[in-house]
Amino acid sequence: MMSDEMTLEERKVIYRSRRGLKEIDVYFDPYVKNYYLSADPTEKALFAELVDQEDPDLLDWFMEVGEAPRTEIKELIVKLKQYVHG
Repeated sequence: MMSDEMTLEERKVIYRSRRGLKEIDVYFDPYVKNYYLSADPTEKALFAELVDQEDPDLLDWFMEVGEAPRTEIKELIVKLKQYVHG
């Protein structure tokens, strides 16, 4: 997956997306493998923002216990969940 064409920022985001927490990795891994590198710059920036969040917050948002602070982040979470659950 790592290719020479990737930017340093893309590499950083991909590295940070690996949480070792299966409840989060189940959503991040397929997105990174299949969609991230071809996403538009806006979506890439949103994903970078998402991976910068703390695990407990991410868990709350993905499990719908809590709500992400911004609509764009909420929409990206919905998208990631759709990729996994169809």
